[in-house]
Amino acid sequence: MAKQQISAQASAVVTGAGSGIGRAFAQELAARGGRVICADINLATAEETVAMIIAQGGQAHAIRCDVSQLADVESLVEQAEAWLCGPVDLVINNAGVGAGGQVVGEMPMADWQWALGINLWGVIHGCHVFAPRLRTLGRGGIINVCSTASFAAAPRMGAYNVSKAAALALSETLSAEMAGTGIAVTALCPTFVKTNIARDGRISEGSSRLAAKIMDLVGFAPERVAKTTLDALDKNQLYVLPQFDARMIWRSKRLAPALYARGAGLINRYAGSSL
Repeated sequence: MAKQQISAQASAVVTGAGSGIGRAFAQELAARGGRVICADINLATAEETVAMIIAQGGQAHAIRCDVSQLADVESLVEQAEAWLCGPVDLVINNAGVGAGGQVVGEMPMADWQWALGINLWGVIHGCHVFAPRLRTLGRGGIINVCSTASFAAAPRMGAYNVSKAAALALSETLSAEMAGTGIAVTALCPTFVKTNIARDGRISEGSSRLAAKIMDLVGFAPERVAKTTLDALDKNQLYVLPQFDARMIWRSKRLAPALYARGAGLINRYAGSSL
């Protein structure tokens, strides 16, 4: 498919826009001439993002939305269309939370439900509500923020892995369903990005400290990830693996899946006791 420049002058909705990758997406879209709905469960942080965009001469509006609730997402599209005075042509299902540090069977069911409610059901709700409108419009795009966790299957990250793997499967399904419609679908699968997900998630203290250290050392800036992903969407690329380690994990898992799993298990056995 020819390059569509979907990200230029988009009428966009970004969930989880109050910080991190979501804020970076919103700012980059505004810089490209778009009008942006900044949705977040925390209205105050969404308004901070809007203030940053307006200060740079962009156009944005904040809306509170709990993506785990279908009614909230249905209200989001109505409010977005009202503020935009027209249809949304780009949706970024970015809202997500971290959960991990415990093996399957020890992680509380409440943490499973919390992680799946936001990371998976939030993406399902976003696609369910916006995809039919985009089909009718006949143009635009959907970006689902997945993770390298969607295929890496690292131990002690069961709830997070499952939520992101399902979000990737949904993205692949939607991409196939949207083929030939003029709607591009992109799945973003990064490794470490400098955000607050480890600090704000439900993660054991040891795992949270380790993740924070790795983010500080090798984590990509969210602005870099947002720009790379929007450029990929414009080229109708389904998969975006912005970092070298993400691409290496992707290839290793597919070339030698059983060996990869044993290696991950050995790492967990010898390193897990310190987490």
